[in-house]
Amino acid sequence: MASSLVFFLISTILILSNSISNAQPSSRPRALVLSITKDASTLQYTTIIRQRTPLATINVVLDLGGQFLWVDCDQFYESSSYVPARCGSAQCSPARYTSCATCYAPPRPGCNNNTCGVSPDNTVTGIATSGELAQDILAMESTNGKNVVSVVSVRRFLFTCGSTILLNGLASGVRGMAGLGRGRIGLPSRLAAAFSFNKKFAICLPSSISASGVVFFGNGPYIMQPNIDISTSLTYTPLLINPVGTSSAYTEEKSTEYFIGVKSIKVNDKAISLNTSLLSIKSNGFGGTKISTVNPYTVLETSIYKALTAAFIKEANLSGVPFTSRPRVGFCFDSSKVGSTRAGPKVPNIDFVLQSENVYWRITGANSLVPIEQAVGSLLCWGFVDGGSNPRTSIVIGAHQLQDNLLQFDLATSRLGFSSSLLSRQTTCSNFNFITSNA
Repeated sequence: MASSLVFFLISTILILSNSISNAQPSSRPRALVLSITKDASTLQYTTIIRQRTPLATINVVLDLGGQFLWVDCDQFYESSSYVPARCGSAQCSPARYTSCATCYAPPRPGCNNNTCGVSPDNTVTGIATSGELAQDILAMESTNGKNVVSVVSVRRFLFTCGSTILLNGLASGVRGMAGLGRGRIGLPSRLAAAFSFNKKFAICLPSSISASGVVFFGNGPYIMQPNIDISTSLTYTPLLINPVGTSSAYTEEKSTEYFIGVKSIKVNDKAISLNTSLLSIKSNGFGGTKISTVNPYTVLETSIYKALTAAFIKEANLSGVPFTSRPRVGFCFDSSKVGSTRAGPKVPNIDFVLQSENVYWRITGANSLVPIEQAVGSLLCWGFVDGGSNPRTSIVIGAHQLQDNLLQFDLATSRLGFSSSLLSRQTTCSNFNFITSNA
């Protein structure tokens, strides 16, 4: 009788252990949420993750197209729950591991033998190193779409150990980069697997260094104060795949970054003259349009840049707002001579036309111009950059053009939902309520 009872208890414990092997608590959240902060010095966007045992708060740069989460393990990595991913293991199969690593030093996080070798890269500086694939506890806040609800955790979340040298060029205090790319070990895929979400996330960058934006993992709603579900008015366009990897380390794998099919560009509803062959992705990976959070401003191939700039200046002058060149800052308006609208300065609209004439991403004054304070007064300057005559990607839509826009990436259907400026809906990306609710 006693042996039967012991067997029953052991069996029950094993069943319960298996049921919560990945996520805690056992009731799965509907979505997860991270706050986003804009760094004043670098204009990079950072977020805080909680990792390790005991839990530590780690500041990381948010990288929309990054391959995976990587952190510096050379310094300050202490955790009793760190587990290296052994070569040939199931954990290694989804990673683009390049070799079985050997470390000629005492074992520590980031330095173990017979582990999967991967290549974390700093996408700001374009530098990559070797790294160790590993697992550790990751804790995040869950949400009902309106508030923070509770903290949940993944016991063995895959990430990569990088080297301290990779931190060069990143914001002060940062210890790594959080990759939101479409790869199998990017944060969206791993969190979806851990919590049985749809493979979907949404990002909303703040326009101010004094307020927070938000990333949602999982389905909506995405509710901003004053009680506006900003997911209800999205326009959709297909996400395209670049067949050639774009990471700093050489790879024959396809890119994990997010590309869309811009077909033409309009200023005040007038199409500008473009070499349209630049807008498609070639078999060698060149061309096309991608979306980036590590580029502060939109970068355009030279002929596209010149055509867009000329058309914008022409339309601005026709509307009675002179656009002048200023030393060191480029083309600018005197802000005192520019009217205002709900969606920013009253200047010509720019439309990136997508799969049809009726589907376009509109860039209004808040996203086309950059406010600059000078001793002689404030300026509104052109928020686009000349990327040269032969860039790898013809159009890189940068972070300034993403601010206060909701972007929803559905990896399962390979579709992007975008809102254009939320200012026109009388809200911003900084209006999510991070106060915890019991609802």
